[in-house]
Amino acid sequence: MVTRLLVIFLILVLLAFMDWYIIQAMRQLTGSFSSGLRKGVTFVAWALTIGSLISVLIFLLTPAFQNTVLRSVLGIIIFSNLITKLFMTVFLFVDDIVRLGKWIVSFFTTESSPAIPNNQQPTTSNQNVIPRSEFLVKAAVVAGALPLVGIGYGIILGAHDYRVRRITVKLPNLPKSFDGIRIAQISDIHSGSFFNKRAVKGGVEMILKEKADVIFFTGDLVNNVATEVEDYIPVFEKLKAPLGIYSTLGNHDYGDYASWPSQQAKRQNLENLKQAHKLLGWDLLMNEHRMLKQGGEQLAIIGIENYGARGNFPKYGKLAPAYTGTQDAPVKLLLSHDPSHWDAQVRPEYPDIDIMFAGHTHGMQFGVEIGNIKWSPVQYMYEQWAGLYQKGKQYLYVNRGFGYIGFPGRIGMPPEITIMELKSV
Repeated sequence: MVTRLLVIFLILVLLAFMDWYIIQAMRQLTGSFSSGLRKGVTFVAWALTIGSLISVLIFLLTPAFQNTVLRSVLGIIIFSNLITKLFMTVFLFVDDIVRLGKWIVSFFTTESSPAIPNNQQPTTSNQNVIPRSEFLVKAAVVAGALPLVGIGYGIILGAHDYRVRRITVKLPNLPKSFDGIRIAQISDIHSGSFFNKRAVKGGVEMILKEKADVIFFTGDLVNNVATEVEDYIPVFEKLKAPLGIYSTLGNHDYGDYASWPSQQAKRQNLENLKQAHKLLGWDLLMNEHRMLKQGGEQLAIIGIENYGARGNFPKYGKLAPAYTGTQDAPVKLLLSHDPSHWDAQVRPEYPDIDIMFAGHTHGMQFGVEIGNIKWSPVQYMYEQWAGLYQKGKQYLYVNRGFGYIGFPGRIGMPPEITIMELKSV
């Protein structure tokens, strides 16, 4: 309890210092902005501060607080306040460094007594005070506004801006009966984060329009608890494919990030989640495989539980028993939520698994993808984080995710529906 209170105190001190620093600079706006604009800027700044302080208190003092949507709202308030004021602080700090340099120069080049820099315009009685740059102060305000605009865009428009990404993979051993098979992949639904059911329905309709032969779901149906998906079962049960829908679990599906009254309650939650997959009509693969048969030929679909090789993500997956019985299949497709599993075990131990389908990273819900330019902060943790990768004769596809968690939006990294067509060489 003492540690928690200390953390709260330090966070509040940090927020208070940032506000004091910025407000000192914003006083300079009195003479350059209209009264209405000045009041508007001041109101937004204080609203973010007060909202952030309240949100921090709720987060830290109620650890069992699990309303996912409300937690996301509070997180947005905290994040918006911090990122806005950090952007502003950068410009203001540059301005203060410049002012300090000018003051030091004036100390050696004037006969007047040097004055300590402050935020006031120079007067006839205080000639050595170096004023703040009006340009940098305005630039700081603009810089602070940009994150707010980006966050607003990411929530209102980016969260459900579903994009269909099409890709073709050629496999030399693909049976002729499966030549041209179209696979739809979605991942990371995170149903507990949704706030716009109509938009989600639109995403499902986009998948149906693709008329895929088979559909893969690669984990994270919920954030924490199975009940989160209840309202969306009527939405996602509409997904159909001639060769079936196959799914697996992600790290969030086990309830590891929630507080449970007992281990029995946690185990029951997992059973309820498995039942949800059945209600959806999805064939959940728990360290097992299925054989797709068509035209007297077959290929193997292997699905394992979550196996994370980076960070502290769980290793529930057992590939050996899932793989057993597929040795004679000419093509093997693996569903495994975490892409780090590919380099950690799949490639070195199972070189005949042709393609692994993964998700997990979300592309961090933030990044840049323009032409050959592809960047997201998540790449500093995961070598493979979005799109198709190839090493030798093996492939990995990392889906950018259908939903979102934490920040209820996406900026530069729209939600993805993957359509992969397999062709024989």
